[in-house]
Order: sequence, then C-alpha cells, then structure tokens
Amino acid sequence: QVQLVESGGGLVQAGGSLRLSCAASTRTFSSYVMGWFRRSPGKERDFVAAISWSDSSTVYAGSVKGRFTISRDNAKNTADLQMNSLKPEDTAVYYCAANYRSPRSTYNIYSAYGYWGPGTQVTVSS
Repeated sequence: QVQLVESGGGLVQAGGSLRLSCAASTRTFSSYVMGWFRRSPGKERDFVAAISWSDSSTVYAGSVKGRFTISRDNAKNTADLQMNSLKPEDTAVYYCAANYRSPRSTYNIYSAYGYWGPGTQVTVSS
C-alpha cells in the first residue's frame, strides 16, 4: 500500500509559478513511476507529466511542455512538479499518482495508476 499526499497548491496570477510536491509513504519509492494529473471543473482527469522509475526520464502533455518540470528525489520519497508561466487554463485540482514499474506506454493513462493522492487545488487568475 502506498499513500500519497500533495502539497503546494494555491492561488497565483497568470505568468506566475508554483511548485507542487508529492510525498509517498513506501520503502520502495524508487520502483514507482510517478505521475501528475489534473481535473478542471466539468472535465476528465488529464495527464500532465510522469517520471520513470528506472532512469528518471520524463513525459509531458503537450499543453505543459516547456513550462512544467517533473522531478523526483528517491532519498526523500518525493516527486515535484515545478509549474512556470502559468495560465488561467491551468486551473484545476492536481493529483499525484504512482504505479509500480509500469511500462512507458502507460505513463499518460490514468487508469494504469494504482495509487492516488487526494489532490491539491491550483487556481490561476487572469
């Protein structure tokens, strides 16, 4: 069982930055793919970014590529999402997710993740 808790959400003006952090409670954190998803009101849960368990390679949704950066610290059991140049359309509840040694082809599929945090609200004002 893996428990995930997000932090770092809040209200920011367009063009600003936020850093989200996900803390995981597991002794085998380094074996988990870590992903970030988001859900805006009335929309499905969309993929944002993921980082590999094996080589820390990353995958991004096209809408955030070049603005967001995902990273992980296996010593601290954390996965962070640095969000720069934020836009009002980035407003959403952001969720951290984890999956054990899953293949790269599943990184952007929310149903492939077995563990989820409760989410943290990010609001970008125009």
